[in-house]
Amino acid sequence: MERTERFDSADQAIKIGFWANAILMVMKLLAGHFGHSTAVFADGLESAADLFVIFCAMIAVRIGRKPFDEDHPYGHGRAESISAIVVSFVIFGTGAWILVRAIRTIIDGTFQTPGFIAVIAAIITILAKESLFRYTSAVGARLESPAVAAVAKDHRKDAVSSVATLIGVTGAFFGVAVMDPLAAGITALFIFHIGYDTFQCAAHDLMDGSPPEGFVDTVTRIACGVEGVEGVHEIKARRSGQYVIVDMKLDMDPEMTVKRSHAVATEVKRLIFDRIPNIGDVMIHINPYDETHEDMIRL
Repeated sequence: MERTERFDSADQAIKIGFWANAILMVMKLLAGHFGHSTAVFADGLESAADLFVIFCAMIAVRIGRKPFDEDHPYGHGRAESISAIVVSFVIFGTGAWILVRAIRTIIDGTFQTPGFIAVIAAIITILAKESLFRYTSAVGARLESPAVAAVAKDHRKDAVSSVATLIGVTGAFFGVAVMDPLAAGITALFIFHIGYDTFQCAAHDLMDGSPPEGFVDTVTRIACGVEGVEGVHEIKARRSGQYVIVDMKLDMDPEMTVKRSHAVATEVKRLIFDRIPNIGDVMIHINPYDETHEDMIRL
């Protein structure tokens, strides 16, 4: 997939979520107001915060698609991971707000009897948000985009919170008013988990965490399949947004000319680019295979 196509796909997925979220926000605010449901109205306010989340992701993808320059020789991809960190904080904040609101409602005993329109709004939200999650999650997995993956998790958070809203509103509709705040409080715990998972994934990338299991083995097989490569001494990889940057050391014949070793290294790099679509760059160091050597490193 070409670079422009990758970022266009990410941008499209985020924009669909943005406008769908805006429509759901207006629907829930109106249903909460006219249906006398505090839970549904609060769900609408939560959607307003989600618009900010998705807007951050849109900006991150726009920054991340910029090519490398003098000030950012490794590109701008990590803007997506920074955006995912921001999204995780908003998700945490949403969970805390829902939990505090639920506790206060129970303590104050300020229960309301909602109208049927509030129940319908909660059902529509669940179906819409779960559909958005599945679509956005698929795009995020295909592109390996931290920003799109974070938006997908935010959609799942909304779907989970709306399930609690539906349970609470339905219970209150049939006379068990305390179910509304109880369901909201339990949902807050699920939301905290989603926020933690989002934060952990983004922080892992920003801290140059190891690539997914099996990635190193795949790169090793590709390199060792090139004539002239006697072995792979070491492979390191780190993520920069949708791309992975690889550092590797190849063992070669010490009598090989510089020109020949360069040609072999170029062929290794070409094959890695061809077979792994989200590779951003491959930096190769060559070692003589018949000598032991000590790596100079201060990390």
